[in-house]
Parts: sequence; structure tokens; C-alpha cells
Amino acid sequence: MLTKSQVKLISSLSQKKFRSQHGLFVVEGVKGIQEFLNSNLKLHQLYATANMFNSETTLISEQELKKISNLKTPNIGLAVFEIPKPKPIDATQLIVALDDVRDPGNLGTIIRLCDWFGIKDLVCSNATVDCYNAKVVQATMGSLTRVNMSYVDLKTFLKSTHTEKFGTFMNGNSLYNEELPHKGILILGNEANGISAEIEAVVDKRISIPRFGHQQATESLNVATATAIFLSEFKRPATER
Repeated sequence: MLTKSQVKLISSLSQKKFRSQHGLFVVEGVKGIQEFLNSNLKLHQLYATANMFNSETTLISEQELKKISNLKTPNIGLAVFEIPKPKPIDATQLIVALDDVRDPGNLGTIIRLCDWFGIKDLVCSNATVDCYNAKVVQATMGSLTRVNMSYVDLKTFLKSTHTEKFGTFMNGNSLYNEELPHKGILILGNEANGISAEIEAVVDKRISIPRFGHQQATESLNVATATAIFLSEFKRPATER
């Protein structure tokens, strides 16, 4: 049975300031919980309506699960994990950097894409949505356990890193005409405004995805969709370009 203090703590974790204060975040759903249980992240508490996980579980009723869930239709269990400390960023590999991406669904999808394409480090500006936001965690489908997340002063980080920086713009050089290295930093911008002027100032190469439609009427691509296209091209062997 849930106590009032447990309900209060779990409910508070829907807000970033309390996630930071307690160093905890929530994972929901059987598949998501199992992915996190199989990772190196430390479990704080696991609640479920059935004893179906190979970890110590507090059994609760469906009604109690509804009280603490962020989902309209709660799915059997909810787990609270400790927020891990970020690992050092590996500048010898391709890094993805986000300049104020605000939508949880976009960030969750980008984390999954990094996992799919073998990107170990995702570097975010401090104004980018928190990766431990419940909607982001849900959208990652467990990929959050395999991507190193770092929140930094993005301009300072980029200026201190000597690897080549690729900024994504509507009017950059065509992605398909560029020789793309195996290491570097791929920078993607805010959904509405793109890359900010201060980050643009430290970009080495401006690249874009050309529009092939005859009417050229589409204003832009969704940032997560663009990330998939850019990463696919960066990862394609040079002999196939």
C-alpha cells in the first residue's frame, strides 16, 4: 500500500526542480521499466499491480497506480530510478548537440535515433527540455539508458572543443555534397527559431537537407526527422556517397 509521503514524492517528480532536488525520475510501462532494470541505473523503488519483475516490488492496486501515474491509462507498473551522473564526453566520436530543443517528444525521438545510429553522446543546452521529463523518458523506449546525456552552457562547450562543428540550417550547403567525417559535432536548433545567433557564430560548416519538391513550399522539417536524415548520411560509408 502506498503511503502519503510516497504519493507526494512520486507526484513531485513531474516537475524538474523536484527531480533535481531528489535526484530521481519516473519510468512507466513494462517494457520501459524492464529496459531500465537491465541497465546500470540504480533503482530507487518499483511499484506494480502484479509481481512480474525480477526486482523487489511494492505491490499496489490499480487505483493507487492511477494516483501516481503520468499516463491516462497506466500500464501495470511505475519505477523510480536515480538520475545518473553524466560521463565524460568522448570527442573522438560523432556528437549530437541540441540548441534549445523544447518539445519532449522531439527529444525522446532524438535520443532513440542516437541509440540507433550508435551516437554515445548527446549534448544539450541548459534550456533544452529535461531528458528525465516523463514524456521524454516514455518516448525514448529505453534508449535513455544507452546514451550519455550532458546539459551544458552550449556556446562555452563548443568553443572549448576543437573538433569540427556542423550547424544545420535551411540555407546551408547540401548535405549530399559534403564530405562528412566520422567525428565532429552535429548541431540542431530550436523547433521554431533554429540555431541561435550565438551558436551560429561558432559553427565551422553550415549544412542543410535540400528540398526536392517542385513547389518548394514546405517551410521546414521537424527537428527529429531532420536528425534522422543527417545521422543516416553521417554514418553512411564514404564509398557509398
